[in-house]
Amino acid sequence: MAELFLIGGATDVMLERLNAAFTVHKAKDMDDPQAWLAEHGEKITHVATNGHDGVKPEYMAAMPNLKAISCYGVGYDAIDVQAAKAKGVVVTHTPNVLNAEVATTAVLLMLACYRELLRDDAYVRSGRWEAEGNSALTRSADNQTVGILGLGRIGQAIADKLAPWGTTIVYHSRSPKDVDYTYYGDLTEMAKDVDTLICITPGGPSTNKIVNAEVMNALGPQGTLINVSRGSVVDEAAMIAALQEGRLGWAGLDVFEAEPHVPEALRKLDNVVLLPHVGSATHETRAAMGALTVDNLLQHLKDGTVISAVPECADM
Repeated sequence: MAELFLIGGATDVMLERLNAAFTVHKAKDMDDPQAWLAEHGEKITHVATNGHDGVKPEYMAAMPNLKAISCYGVGYDAIDVQAAKAKGVVVTHTPNVLNAEVATTAVLLMLACYRELLRDDAYVRSGRWEAEGNSALTRSADNQTVGILGLGRIGQAIADKLAPWGTTIVYHSRSPKDVDYTYYGDLTEMAKDVDTLICITPGGPSTNKIVNAEVMNALGPQGTLINVSRGSVVDEAAMIAALQEGRLGWAGLDVFEAEPHVPEALRKLDNVVLLPHVGSATHETRAAMGALTVDNLLQHLKDGTVISAVPECADM
């Protein structure tokens, strides 16, 4: 049987299918995965991983006969795709199956910020409603201008979910797309013109801290920042300062710079909503992601092709 190196976890359903086709070696069960690979790495032809753990460069170097890496997740910035491609290794991910769920999470965070969900929940639980009367008014999420940073598949799904609320959608990406929304070539200029900025751009060097202090100052004290992309996209220290000083109004965050660490200063703020990177974390969506992760591996084992190569590997 072909041999597979599993980085991170896998569901029972995934493992049942993988074990039927591969001899599976689990990195999490090894005292020293690097030492194990130094001894056995030449036997490994396939890797299953996830968007958070990726594949360490030293792991990839220790697997000279590696042919395919299947990533559980749409983001793959923790994998050096160019290094993999140079070695003839195809990299796959799980696009589309999680679009709707991540879009729902973005909208959930936006609504929670606008309608002060956490504040009012705490108000009821503490007994203050009965003791003090009605809580303070909140903001309407209808008829807002929303700027989407990264109008890919998930960005479009977010726009579709916001459409019934009379939302005006604008966007910033590397280049204009064939859509009816207004394109901004300058992110700071877009931030000046929107009520909410939603980040759903890929991570990596090209987008590292692209949402900087200048962008957040442009978004302003009445602005809302939503991040469901990667923590690296937002300058976290600058965001905390802007929220503390009132230069940025609200933030709804599903991702952070050094997950699972979330700075105490951010956790103490009452104008933020924080989620533990659960954008796609429903039973249904994770099952679909797991199925596609395994399907890519099984198809490659069968005939050398894959279902959903990352864009950089689409021509392999």
